[in-house]
Amino acid sequence: MEQAFYSSEGWEDWGLVFKPVIPEGMALVFDDDLRFEDENGLRTSAIVNRWACELPTNGCPAANSWPSYVGAVRQWSEFGEEHGVALFDRRERLKALLSAYAVYRSQGPVDGRQRFRVTTWNQHMTMLSTFYGWAIENGYTTSLPFTYRQATAVFSGQRREVRRNSARRRQPKPHVTVKYLEDEFADLFHKGLARLRPDGSVERGYRGREMARNAAVGRFVFSSGPRKQEFSYLLACEVPKLPSRRSDVPVLVPLPEGITKGSKFRNTWIDYDALAELHNYLEFERAAAVQGSTWMPPRRWGEPLVVTEATARGGRVNGSWMSWEALGPAERRRLVAPGGGSMLLSVWGPGRPFTDWNTVFERASDRIRERYEPRFPHVTPHRGRHTFAMQTMAKLVRGYYERDARVVGEGDDDAGLALYLKTTEPLLVLRDLLGHASVLTTELYLNRLDTTRIFAELYRRVGEDPGLLDRSAVDEVTAEFEDDDNGEDR
Repeated sequence: MEQAFYSSEGWEDWGLVFKPVIPEGMALVFDDDLRFEDENGLRTSAIVNRWACELPTNGCPAANSWPSYVGAVRQWSEFGEEHGVALFDRRERLKALLSAYAVYRSQGPVDGRQRFRVTTWNQHMTMLSTFYGWAIENGYTTSLPFTYRQATAVFSGQRREVRRNSARRRQPKPHVTVKYLEDEFADLFHKGLARLRPDGSVERGYRGREMARNAAVGRFVFSSGPRKQEFSYLLACEVPKLPSRRSDVPVLVPLPEGITKGSKFRNTWIDYDALAELHNYLEFERAAAVQGSTWMPPRRWGEPLVVTEATARGGRVNGSWMSWEALGPAERRRLVAPGGGSMLLSVWGPGRPFTDWNTVFERASDRIRERYEPRFPHVTPHRGRHTFAMQTMAKLVRGYYERDARVVGEGDDDAGLALYLKTTEPLLVLRDLLGHASVLTTELYLNRLDTTRIFAELYRRVGEDPGLLDRSAVDEVTAEFEDDDNGEDR
């Protein structure tokens, strides 16, 4: 099978009466002869495509995930073809194939991407399970390659019976694998993006490009916690204005529904200094890059969307007024600004849109590790989101914003936000900032990070300040944890 992305462009020339009901950008599979039927009826490729087209309403609305789901089924099908096992074969043959597939993915060739980590393997098993469940429900097969067993799940004191796929493998506890940057490392990373040494001096012997952009947007990610898609496709005109005076109360940053996960509008925030650095980039380096730019989106992206008027909420695009919030990533990268160049916040070269932030973060972390700090971890944009969550939770728990709220006088523009920060449960605030569906999601998310440190520090501070916590008790507890760290058993 071959995998490609669907586009309805030019469908009128396909000899069809109506436009196909296929989601734009959907990942689809094709056989070498491009046929979906033969003398035996529908081919498996056609059935896989039917399942793919229903993904947006069957628990997978995110377009970025469609290729992964379809790719998991395609790779499984190709492995079966090599061994003479069909996608909808008998159960005993499918189970035997699954065992061989598990060995291949854990001990197979080391070249390319043949070997899966435990997390990747479990993701593929979940995707295959979703596909076969759909196929059974729609009458395409009665056979499953998986064996399920009953298990009891307990959360927040509630027990429920669940089915567990035996093909899934045990993996490390989430809090061991999901990391964030401590303040010292976060500062080191920000300096690395700006081509600065740990002491703040300019780094010599490195010819990086777009340093102002990288530093400003990187700091934005760590200060606001947006997902990669959310900040990569944010428009320059959607960046909030810089307040006329400096304030310790953060500035709200609206994230439009067209680029957020689940298409849910939300507000996050950014501190004044990070926003000021972002505006410096907008007013100088970015303005110079887009001025007089003749950039136009390549033909494969679709028709250019030329903007002649632009505000923070919308603009005139190809002669018609359009709201930015409704535009998804594909449309946003085709927007051409009134003065030339891309409308996206991040640009490179002569005003072209830039979205490859994984590479920027990886190169910066690799350079820091090689030149200054061997312990420095690999950093991805999502690690910036984790760091934001931990830093924000720490500030909320310690009463950081409550202290700021007290200094805001009545009638100030910041008073409403200050009152919200002062009176609202920290988990609820963080839930809104991260865009989670419920506070339980935020609680589970934080459990994957080291929240113990935050509450331990809060307990010590609150107890010591009014003299409620005896210093000797603190020292005793500290010694207990030092024993744990030293591996001693007393």
